[in-house]
Amino acid sequence: MRCATNPCGTLHSPNPRWGCYNYKVIKVKHQMTATQVELKTETQEFISELVENNYFDGDIYDFIEEYGEDKFVEFYEDYCELGEEYNYEAVDAFIEEFGIQSLGGFEDAYRGEWSSKGQYAENYVTDCYSTDLPGFVEIDWEATFDNMDCVFTEDGFVFDTQF
Repeated sequence: MRCATNPCGTLHSPNPRWGCYNYKVIKVKHQMTATQVELKTETQEFISELVENNYFDGDIYDFIEEYGEDKFVEFYEDYCELGEEYNYEAVDAFIEEFGIQSLGGFEDAYRGEWSSKGQYAENYVTDCYSTDLPGFVEIDWEATFDNMDCVFTEDGFVFDTQF
């Protein structure tokens, strides 16, 4: 899901099947899934405001389908801001790990994208602690990570669990 606009100022979806939408009615048909969604008038008004502010309407309806209308109203703008500032894959991984209701903790929890748990642990320890050890000493960085209050997602994102 992405929240953006075409440089020409006209709203276009990145997927040509979606086309451009004009959602002025309460009952809409979402082309991506061909499901019917009935939305509250307030939600429709909110969607209209977002579309006027250059959010992709196809992404809006994907979000509603994934998380529901109430979560859309409560979290969509924050989701887009975090996705644009960090990246959507990281935000999606955070939501999958902690739930959409925890989205407000993303910035406190996010520790970046790493190639391995060991890489993160080594970087963290060397940045925060003195590690002047002789070269023959080996440290099991993977085990060190496992002792930290963090999670490592399959996509390589690290999140602190104490946010």
